[in-house]
Amino acid sequence: MKKALDVNNINPFLQSTISIFESVTQLKLTVGKPSLAEFEFGSPVYTITVGVVGQMKGQAVLAMEVANAKEIASKMMFGMPVADLDEMACSALNELSNMIMGNTATIFSTQGKIIDITPPIAMIGSDLKMKSDISPIAVPLMLDGKEYLKLYICVYEED
Repeated sequence: MKKALDVNNINPFLQSTISIFESVTQLKLTVGKPSLAEFEFGSPVYTITVGVVGQMKGQAVLAMEVANAKEIASKMMFGMPVADLDEMACSALNELSNMIMGNTATIFSTQGKIIDITPPIAMIGSDLKMKSDISPIAVPLMLDGKEYLKLYICVYEED
């Protein structure tokens, strides 16, 4: 298993996630305590995986409860009610991940590190288990003191 990303390189992912998320949803998230984690989700979850290529390689995964995914999609669609994670709601959520990861790539470029991103892949389900050759760093993102979504960073830097 490859070693997780250096802690100094986690900040662009967090900075981008917090700023883009607040900009499109008007919800202010705070960062919880990062930890090494496994990809195991018992309750119904919506995950979005975006690949990272270039000087860093791997994936970033946003994971959230289905109810939170519906709320986020609704806020992105100007308050339109979201009863199901249909094609339009999923498209909005995938676009959120594109905006976050595109901004992350921009932040890294200002530091002289060039990365690119792949199109997002979303999964919805219960009892999901995912595996990675890169140790995932999980960062809970909190809303009003409760975990609202979690960012998994499975990225390593090329030597």
